[in-house]
Amino acid sequence: MSWQPELDELKRREAFAHEMGGAEKVKRQRDGGRFTVRERIDKLVDSNSFHEVGAVAGLGEYDSDNELEKLTPSNCVFGRAKINGRPVVISGDDFTVRGGSADATIPEKNIVAEQMAAQLRVPIIRVIEGSGGGGSVKTIETTGRANIPGGVGKSTIAYQLLVDAIGTVPVVGLGLGSVAGLGAARLAGTHYSVMTKETSAMFVAGPPVVARLGQDLSKQELGGWEIQCKAGAVDHAVDTEEDAFECARKYLSYLPSSIHTVSDRTENDDPVDRRDEKLLSVIPRNRRQVYRMRPIIETLFDKGSFFEFGSMYGRSIITGWARLNGLPVAVMASDPFHYGGAWTAAACRKIVRFVDTADTFQIPVVHLADCPGFLIGLEAEQSAVIRNGVRAMAAINQSSTPWCTIVLRNIFGVAGVCHAPSGRFSMRYAWPSSWWGSLPLEGGIEAAYRADIDGAEDPKAKMAEIEERLNKLRSPFRTAEAFWIEEIIDPRDTRRLLCEFADYAEPLRTPGPRSYMMRP
Repeated sequence: MSWQPELDELKRREAFAHEMGGAEKVKRQRDGGRFTVRERIDKLVDSNSFHEVGAVAGLGEYDSDNELEKLTPSNCVFGRAKINGRPVVISGDDFTVRGGSADATIPEKNIVAEQMAAQLRVPIIRVIEGSGGGGSVKTIETTGRANIPGGVGKSTIAYQLLVDAIGTVPVVGLGLGSVAGLGAARLAGTHYSVMTKETSAMFVAGPPVVARLGQDLSKQELGGWEIQCKAGAVDHAVDTEEDAFECARKYLSYLPSSIHTVSDRTENDDPVDRRDEKLLSVIPRNRRQVYRMRPIIETLFDKGSFFEFGSMYGRSIITGWARLNGLPVAVMASDPFHYGGAWTAAACRKIVRFVDTADTFQIPVVHLADCPGFLIGLEAEQSAVIRNGVRAMAAINQSSTPWCTIVLRNIFGVAGVCHAPSGRFSMRYAWPSSWWGSLPLEGGIEAAYRADIDGAEDPKAKMAEIEERLNKLRSPFRTAEAFWIEEIIDPRDTRRLLCEFADYAEPLRTPGPRSYMMRP
């Protein structure tokens, strides 16, 4: 006796699932410039690698003979796949079924997706469009009661998995439409998040809810990409969904599959001893003059390997992945074009998250430092810059991954202390353009030498004399005499020394859980 009738029934149910919310809603999705969830998964992963789990889960409608007439699938589609040959878990929202709301989902599907990623020790990519929460206004009517958020039962597991994921496996979120409530939390609770500029928006509560507060805003005005990227809630924004898929693939290429292994070193054809003459003059002699850091990054690391994220937030610090002779490294660099490279409260928060991510996955850190200190002034004080700065210091000092710091110019004050971990060995080099101290002389001379200046016949000349004398004393060579800085180097040798650092760092990477769990 054959089981073919049951297999035919299975195919019929799978066909219902692939219809998603029906032809009309699928058309509406595409007319809005958005792919369906199944199209997104197909375009994101390696060809024919997606193995769906729970495709026939949904709401069945039966006739009087208890025969299935129709199946409305759950609006969560998930399963296993491969990206660039590496296993991943994909979890996607189907907006064609009740707009991705919780009323049309089966919560266990997202739970199993998160469990699968954590326990198989592979990255998870969340393709998010909708609320994806534990309930909606209509849920009250359908269940006959109000849901208490995070109450007893399966919902607590879902929230725990959301928190635990980023301390275990790489998590990428793609916001490809309207994202609200728990959907927004799932997008923000990642290592790397991307929005599409024209077709996505993210908010805790959408425009209809916010309108009750008297704020009449469109989706873009309330939670568009510029709002969220500048606020640091989302890491990057792109023009198309295909661009978002490429960003996800590239981001994951630098990371291991989980904390239980380390990143692979790739082949590299960029010479380790490549020297660039432009590095001799890239730092202006006029210390008030800014310069561009990104071209320096492109010069020092393997050609074309720098992958930046968070560029619109905490802009005095540049963060991203790169490679040194094929080894993935975490790059943190000052940007003098924003506050002269001074650390703002936002920059400090950005540093904490970046350093924690690098440490979680044992990615060696390279810091290109030009930090005149914390941002000062009333606005800085109102932002609690010092508390955020101490948190950044704690993250750097608590990190266990290898560090190498190149001091390009300024290192001043408490923020300057954070240019490398304290209390343990890290490689450190300084360019001849380096300039450091407990605090800049500018503004401090008048206070420290007030009596001498006021008693001089020519106060301005006296101040200039004192400044010239002190500037000679704070030459980086005087610091090197006391071995307060280990090495002053020719900038053209920097790439070779960084690649050497990568060679030493590679065997020091230690898989396994860190002593603390990373937080979003």
